Amino acid sequence: MKKWMIWSLAGSLALSAAGCSSGGDGGTAADGSADGGAAGQQGPTKFSISLRTLNFDYVEKHANINDDKWVKELEQKTNTDLDIKLVPHKDYEQKMIQMFATGDIADVVQAGAGTNGKELAGSVQAGVFLELNDLIKQHAPNLLKVIPQESWDEVSQNGKIYAIPEFISNPSRRATWVREDLMKKAGITQDPKTVEEYLEMLRAFKKIGLEHPFMGRQDFKYADIFFGAYDVYPYLSQFELVDGQVQPKFFDTENMQKALQTYKTMFDEGLINKEFATMNPTNFKNIILSGKAGMWEMNAQELIQWETQLKQNVPDAKIKIIPSPTGPDGKGGGYLYSSAGRAYFINAKLPPEKVAGILKFFEWQVSEEADKWFDLTLPIEPKTEKEVAEQRYLSGFLHMVKDDAYRKQILSATPDGQNLLKVFDTVLSKEGRGGIEFDPRLESMQRNPDVSPLSDTPPPILITHMVKMVYGKEPISDWPKVIEEWEAKGGNEVLKEANERFQKKDGIKLRGPDAQKWK
Repeated sequence: MKKWMIWSLAGSLALSAAGCSSGGDGGTAADGSADGGAAGQQGPTKFSISLRTLNFDYVEKHANINDDKWVKELEQKTNTDLDIKLVPHKDYEQKMIQMFATGDIADVVQAGAGTNGKELAGSVQAGVFLELNDLIKQHAPNLLKVIPQESWDEVSQNGKIYAIPEFISNPSRRATWVREDLMKKAGITQDPKTVEEYLEMLRAFKKIGLEHPFMGRQDFKYADIFFGAYDVYPYLSQFELVDGQVQPKFFDTENMQKALQTYKTMFDEGLINKEFATMNPTNFKNIILSGKAGMWEMNAQELIQWETQLKQNVPDAKIKIIPSPTGPDGKGGGYLYSSAGRAYFINAKLPPEKVAGILKFFEWQVSEEADKWFDLTLPIEPKTEKEVAEQRYLSGFLHMVKDDAYRKQILSATPDGQNLLKVFDTVLSKEGRGGIEFDPRLESMQRNPDVSPLSDTPPPILITHMVKMVYGKEPISDWPKVIEEWEAKGGNEVLKEANERFQKKDGIKLRGPDAQKWK
């Protein structure tokens, strides 16, 4: 109840935020320049932009990101004067809701793809952000040429565009990573395929003294691949049609229990870290880079950077991506991403000159010049952890609008990168779990956050029981009771609304190989 009160408060306050001044410096000079003029005029376009730190070391350890040399060079190239307001990764949702509640809203707000994310607190519907269709056509038409239509669809409502999206060309981007050198040390000569074969690999890792055969993480985030094997991801995009009715995939009791039993077996046998339920992203990464983990999940595009950092501690380490564990249907993989990644919303209270300059800034981001500067300015093969962090910051943080499936220019320039591109084509393109998603998000989920999942996080009610079952505090056979609790605490409203909207084809997004049969 408290969570809903917070969301409701933020949403209602967002209604008034549309009438508040923006979080930037505000104001425009009489000649339309210097303070808010469009790029190409006398002075730079000055605007504030809130950006999630994304757990990037370079960002979170920087004394003042606005004084960073790369920010200064970006400003020079785009004729802008940026005021970057960092939103801590670990407190992102809370800080975003606070921003809308206080009305201290930046000129440009970075958020997740979509217009109904919880972190947006109803601000799009409240009129806080500009409708961009005509403005993009007028000031930044190349954005429309470069960014695919399906990505624009992710940030639109009723045909109206409300944000500029990062786009994702390959929706299967999360991968199963293993230490190839440890596989050889453990005598494993073939890549595992099935869940049982994966468990045998983890047992072999334990026999050679590895501390964390499988690296778990809080809320099963980047540690959920065995739910994928059984096709029971409890996420926003993971509804399915069963006997003519739309329902969450976690309603598949038989396979959900098998997935939970897999994690409990790993826990009981010491194949997953005992503290996984409280393992935050920083410690997760640090343990892996210290050389103490044998298998984990991460976005495929980051493999070369992680391996470079790992080699600082374990010079002979070698990471590779292998096909994810398969379940009873012979399939597996991570949940399929949407066609858009992060998105950039523009404050509705800005003067036209400033809006024009901001759009020019984002249009430059999709230019060939930008691709080369972000991806090829620094050494293609960074050798130190500092160099890796700096390259990741330049190409992954400051390059805000791009194909976020991978950095093709960087990868194409080296043999290791070319091999990683082949992984996208030969491994990731053949796996991944799709489903039915509703956008705008179901109103019943917004009213009942305890039963509402996020893009890659189960509903709070489910997480509590999932962890208890893996830890042996509750019997896995009680999963039907968990479903009943979910239904009683708001889930029945979700089911009713989901089926009504599915029948009306209202805001339905279908992903994956089953999309055709659900139409």
